[in-house]
Order: sequence, then structure tokens, then C-alpha cells
Amino acid sequence: MARVCEGEREALASLFRRYARVIRGVAYRVLRDTSEADDLLQDIFLLVHRKCSTFDAARGPARFWILQMTYHRAIARRRYLNSRHFYTRVDLDDVGRELAAPATDCSGLVAAGDGLLGREGLHKVLERLSENQRQTLQLFFVEGHTLGEIATKLNQTRGNVKNHYFRGLDKLRKQIFGNKLRAGSAG
Repeated sequence: MARVCEGEREALASLFRRYARVIRGVAYRVLRDTSEADDLLQDIFLLVHRKCSTFDAARGPARFWILQMTYHRAIARRRYLNSRHFYTRVDLDDVGRELAAPATDCSGLVAAGDGLLGREGLHKVLERLSENQRQTLQLFFVEGHTLGEIATKLNQTRGNVKNHYFRGLDKLRKQIFGNKLRAGSAG
């Protein structure tokens, strides 16, 4: 660690070779996503390089210090991803295409979603949205408008449009994952 603090690249490379597999394993177990685990692995070694002066050998070995940072960062990242619904995401591109042409056959979407919604499932889910929610989601995902532009276009306040957007997404998630849970319990 002292050599890392002195700026020796080979010292950092040696730490990487020694601990990368373990760190990535910990990151993957916490985050359950390979790309997020890979990103965290890189972040940890950048952090080791930046914070090497805070390492205190009297408190434990470098391995413990690095793994402790890994756990803390991985847990913080997992909380962040949970708050952004990373683990419960819906493929909004498919929903956007369906919003653009609600009269079209949704068989491609059903196939992409492993048939969880059934033949008419997406149509039923979209029918449960209010007109404002459906319009807002269509303008946002299909036409690419910002929430401010949608507010102007629909002659509503930005707050109302945000409300339609988030409530519409929430309704879609609940309907889709509710169908998924019902289908799973029936089997």
C-alpha cells in the first residue's frame, strides 16, 4: 500500500491481480448484475489509489481494507439501484411501441416477455391507464418529448405531467408484475 501511495503503477497492478477476482465476486453477490459488478471493481481500485493514504496497517491487512470498501460501496450501489427500480425494470421500449400503435397485434411483445401477459395482456394493462397517463407516456417514450414539452403540448402544469408519468409507470409495473406473480402462483 505504501508503494501505491508513492505512485508505483506496478504496486496497484499487483493488488489488482491479487484481489480482483474476490472483489468482483463480492460485488456480483451483492449487486446481482455482471456489468454493475465490473464497474464496481474498477471503482474500487480507483478508490484504493485515491485513498491509499488512509490505509492503516495496524487496523488490519490491505485485503480486509479493500473488501470493507467493496462491501460498503456495493451495498450503497444496490440501494441506489433499488431506488431507481433497476431490479424491477420493465422494458419500456416495448411499452412505447405498443403505446404508439395500440391497435396493433402485441404478439411480438408477448413473445419478448415470455408470454407473461397473454395475448391481450398488454392491451388490458394499457386500457387501465388514464387518458392523461397514456398520452404522457406515449409523448415521452415514443415521441421523445421532455416532461416540460409534454406539459406545454397538453396544456397542463409540469407537476401534473410528472404525476401522470410516474403514476402511469407505477400502474404499468404493478399490472405487469401482478400478472407475472399470478401466472407464477398458478403454475
